[in-house]
Formats: sequence, C-alpha cells, structure tokens
Amino acid sequence: MIRSKLWAADLTRTGPPPSASASDFVEIKAARLAEIAAAMGADGDRAAARFARGCRCFAVEQQGSIVAFGWLSTHREWIGELGLWITPAPGEGYVWNCYTLEPHRRRGNYRRLVQGFVELPDLRRLWIGSIDDPAEKADADAGFAPVLLFEVTRVAGLRLLRIRPAAGADPAIVGTARERLTPARALAVKRTRIH
Repeated sequence: MIRSKLWAADLTRTGPPPSASASDFVEIKAARLAEIAAAMGADGDRAAARFARGCRCFAVEQQGSIVAFGWLSTHREWIGELGLWITPAPGEGYVWNCYTLEPHRRRGNYRRLVQGFVELPDLRRLWIGSIDDPAEKADADAGFAPVLLFEVTRVAGLRLLRIRPAAGADPAIVGTARERLTPARALAVKRTRIH
C-alpha cells in the first residue's frame, strides 16, 4: 500500500517569507540539460522531454554543482505514484520529483529547495505531494499544509485509490484540490506512465 499526501502553500500571504531566500537556489535551463540529466541518474533521459513540454527545473547548488533538484509544472502533469493528473489553475504550480543527491542528504538541502519554490514570484499557490517521511517537516516549515490523503492498494492487477481530506484541512482548499485532480475511478486497471 502506498500512502501519500497532497499539500498546498498559499503564496498570497502578507508579510515577509518564512526565511531569507537561499542564494544557492537556481533555475536550471535547458542549456544545462547534460548537468540535470547526470544529476537525475537513471531517469536523466526524461529531462529533455520535460523541458520540451514546458516544465521548469530548479536546484540547490553548492560550488556550482547540483546537490538537490525539483521540477515545477504550471500545466497538466501526471502524478505517477497515484495514477492521477493534476492541472494547476493560472497562478498555481505543482512541485514534483524533488530529489537530493546521496552525498548531500540530511544537510538541509531539501528544505532550501522547497523554500526556494515558495519564494518564486508570480505564483499564488503551490501544490506538492509527499510520501510519509521526515522531509514532510520541511514542507510544513515552508508554509505547505496537508490537504488530501491518498491510499493506493494494488489487488489482482487492479489499483484501488482512496482519497480523503487531511485532518484539519480547510474544506474550501480540499474542494479546490479535488477540482485540480483529474476525476479518478476508485478502481482502475494498473498502468504505468513515465514522465
């Protein structure tokens, strides 16, 4: 069984951001395709297609080298582990495929990455998914709050998806989150899509 959460951050809040902007948070443009592909390892062959369809890549760098990265979509994007599409509204973005390279883990790099996303201009809301792990504290510290909980169970080649509101989530944002997700049948044939 896979358990995960969809979180939202309201970027229209007033006052200063939760922390100072990280100077090592940078956008990785398609001109640096070879670098991000190398950082992505076995999934590096997916980077060119992501840039081609308008996804943006951001990273935390140290001494000019990528130590953590994540992708931002402001258009329809596939959530592979859930088998759902998410379609951010204008002014929204979906943060996905965040990863910290092995030698740089447990040093706050994911936290700097997520904070960098939250501080991007021209967005009013961000969505991010997570699977239960210690990194969720960084999501909360950056201003994200859990909105929906997902449970995926696979039985005899079928996928059973259960979606429910997170405890204490504002019913309005729960409704908005459900609108952003492509309606899914609770019971569906397993399929794999690489993005």
